[in-house]
Amino acid sequence: MSSTSSPVRDCVILGSGCSGLTAAIYAARANLKPLVLEGHEPGGQLSITTLVENFPGWPEGVQGPELIENMKKQATRFGAELSMAHLTSVDLMKSPFELTIGREVVHTRSLIIASGASARWLNLPSEQALIGYGVSSCATCDGFFASGKEIAVIGGGDSAMEEALFLTRFASKVTIINRSENFRASRIMLERAVSHPQIEFLHNTLVEEVLGVEEKDVRGLKLFNRKTHERWELPVQFMFLGIGHEPNATMFKDQIDLDADGYVKTEHNVFVSRQGVQMHGVYACGDIQDRRYRQAITAAGTGCMAALEVEKYLEELGR
Repeated sequence: MSSTSSPVRDCVILGSGCSGLTAAIYAARANLKPLVLEGHEPGGQLSITTLVENFPGWPEGVQGPELIENMKKQATRFGAELSMAHLTSVDLMKSPFELTIGREVVHTRSLIIASGASARWLNLPSEQALIGYGVSSCATCDGFFASGKEIAVIGGGDSAMEEALFLTRFASKVTIINRSENFRASRIMLERAVSHPQIEFLHNTLVEEVLGVEEKDVRGLKLFNRKTHERWELPVQFMFLGIGHEPNATMFKDQIDLDADGYVKTEHNVFVSRQGVQMHGVYACGDIQDRRYRQAITAAGTGCMAALEVEKYLEELGR
């Protein structure tokens, strides 16, 4: 890339997951010729998801990467430009907004932040190899596939308790594995989990390995007790991570309003503010502002909203 500035764009979209690509489709159909920066995880979390069965219009389900690829084709068909370049800095105090992408400086009248949130993982090689094959970070996405199986949920906070309680609808048994003696979960969530007959607990326990890599199917977990130093294998057929998500919003700290966990604060789903005042021309959609639902369809919905707001904003500017 050159080090010179390019002409001012009408719309730049950060992120190429379900929300970003939906925004790109709508913005492109409005003839805004959006630039989509695919980011460090092109396609978002759907790119590492196998079968998606709850996205409308796919009665037999669709592979996550296929869904993303189709959305990319749809966006580019209408004139969106996709770039694998990485955003290195952003200045939302300037007008138009200034983005540094590698060695190129891009100016844009509007910005849609759709850079998502990354699930926290244990970062075990075996865990990473089995993502989509019995290892998941989304109970509502993949709970159905655990029907009738014995499963494990990793974590000790509210996320883990919520996942475990939801998964009792499907699994025959749920074991919550917590690395310490104490739980970070709220009292009410912990009490609900403790009182549930299908849920058991393992304290002071670490997962050292997920078994079943060769078979491409979770067969169990190799565990280690931090107190007794005992090692053993727990036979489970699914492992869910309940240790939270990290919103990819660090770059925007001090420029827009973030909540205590780093999620972008929004009004009416997509409007971004700074010090409580709405920032005109900046919108956020998808998992970067949604800690509650985190579904492909809700991300797509907010992506649509953001693009419609951009179109309205640019019309008001006379573009």
